[in-house]
Amino acid sequence: MKRSILRVASPLLLALALLGCAPREPIRIGLLAGLSDRGSDFGESVRNGVILAVEQQNQAGGIHGRMIELVVRDDGQDREQAIKAANELIALRPDIVIGPVTSSMAVVVQPMLSQAGLVMISPTVASPDFYGKDDNFFRVNRTTHEAARQHAEVLFERHVRRVALAFDASNGPYSNTWVEEFTRHFEKLGGKVTASAGFDSTASPSFADVLKPLLASQPGALLFVASSLDTARLSQQARRLAPSLPLSSTEWAASAELLSEMGGDAVDGLLIAHAYDRDDPRPPYQSFRSAFKARFQREFGSFSLLAYDTANVVIEAMQKRQGNEDIKTALLKYGPYRGAQQSIVFDANGDAARQVFFTEIRGGRFVQIK
Repeated sequence: MKRSILRVASPLLLALALLGCAPREPIRIGLLAGLSDRGSDFGESVRNGVILAVEQQNQAGGIHGRMIELVVRDDGQDREQAIKAANELIALRPDIVIGPVTSSMAVVVQPMLSQAGLVMISPTVASPDFYGKDDNFFRVNRTTHEAARQHAEVLFERHVRRVALAFDASNGPYSNTWVEEFTRHFEKLGGKVTASAGFDSTASPSFADVLKPLLASQPGALLFVASSLDTARLSQQARRLAPSLPLSSTEWAASAELLSEMGGDAVDGLLIAHAYDRDDPRPPYQSFRSAFKARFQREFGSFSLLAYDTANVVIEAMQKRQGNEDIKTALLKYGPYRGAQQSIVFDANGDAARQVFFTEIRGGRFVQIK
């Protein structure tokens, strides 16, 4: 009788033993970014920052012994492709989605992912349309209002009094709010926006045609609200049409050496904002910088650092959450979170602020000035 019981029980015990040795189900983190559009350096920078954080955590044993699986989808900076990518993430049910990276894509996918019960955290979305709302959308970046006001103040301090703006209208939730707030604040300071012109980056615009009406308004500087690629091309045309005019661009174009590589001599002297202190000697920043260069064989940009911090915020919240706490509760509960340079502190609506720094491109190098 005992032998019979043992013969029946042995396969069960063996199965249980094998189950005990099987790898645990991974924790899935989604990533939604534009990786195939003409401004894909933005999305790639975000992806690389997230990849680095995830790989480092997996090398350290994952989260409570569970490896992290990064599920990446490309929104192509296109409405239909973004809808398709969002539906794929909804079907895969990741624990959280990092992204999207632009405000125009957030308009498309945020309602879909929220309705499906997925929490999103964006390293870079800055439109105030997503600020101050108790929803499933967390933001690590500052808003366009804060960015535009500071940019206006820096230009005014540099004795610029007349500015003309070219902006990418295809990312309207970002660009429109940035331009409106810059105009309001710059003119409040005593300056004047002499002209502004929108263009659609998806339609291969003629940047000479964009700039000529702006130059006719006799500005003292040109300001571009555009991606790295478009800022580089706008700068090239500006140098041809008005060689000595000061140029400036927003942090949207702050993709490290790629901007200077694409723009060449035309971007020399360009003033631009960055979301990190390039001269920081402290170990956390230097460690990130070294690890990024070793992994990707290039220097990082603002977006990579923001994405790295964002991924580490997610990882820390997952490590600290208790029992059945959902990820939204954990993100709000366990901050502030330590970033490579700055602490990330969410308010009750999941919004954070960020200090930025201004640089000039000099001889192909970014030199911090403020």
